[in-house]
Amino acid sequence: MDKLHHELWIVNAINAVLGPIVALGYRALGVDLPADGKPIPDYIAMLLVLFAGLVALSLFVRSRLSVENPGRLQIILEDAVNGLYSMLDMLVGPKGRKYLPLIGTVFLLIWLSNMAGKVPGLMAPTSNINVTVGCALLVWFYYHIEGIRAQGLVNYLKHFVFPPGFPKYLAPLMLIIEPISHTARALSLSLRLFGNVFGEELVVLILASLIPFVIPLPMMFLGVLTGTLQAGIFVMLTMIYLGGAVAAEHEHEHEGH
Repeated sequence: MDKLHHELWIVNAINAVLGPIVALGYRALGVDLPADGKPIPDYIAMLLVLFAGLVALSLFVRSRLSVENPGRLQIILEDAVNGLYSMLDMLVGPKGRKYLPLIGTVFLLIWLSNMAGKVPGLMAPTSNINVTVGCALLVWFYYHIEGIRAQGLVNYLKHFVFPPGFPKYLAPLMLIIEPISHTARALSLSLRLFGNVFGEELVVLILASLIPFVIPLPMMFLGVLTGTLQAGIFVMLTMIYLGGAVAAEHEHEHEGH
């Protein structure tokens, strides 16, 4: 896939600057360089660019925050935050707003990663399975940890044996089904995002190789819509999983059986 991408000038620039330092680390560990000769893989270089961009944007916005005279960007961001607050209230519960930093960061990272593939000289990091699996595992471990913190280890693990709404005699079956179900969540999050972004980029590249400039444009426009939709689906599922993990009502429902 990397060979099909347009020339990734920014990735090459990062490798030119930071590559020699990373190559020293490879040699110190006795590890061979990647086959393409780049010490920093394309998707990691792109993530570094996006991280730097997000940090710069955060500092820029913070320096211009104003209560009396908010700028246009501040108003847009405040509306976005209020929208996320509403979703967290609905899908997670009364304490859902404390997860805004995670939800907002994941959405921005995935959305910007998806959009980066539309810019000549860049690529979408989410078209690499390593990135989408990493995001999915982050969410997967995080909501389990939050569930244990909210309900305690014993009560949280009971939900794998006695899910709310199921009779106790199904406990042996639930003990098999529930772990499989939670594992499938990580697979679903990672493969859905990867498949959509990778597929869209591949189609655009094929169309561009046939008739450049004109034919790929409608597909790229569609990619902006689907990339935004995929980022939204990812964070919405994250909120649903968090809500299921931290909801104290589950414990009370179980006790009522």
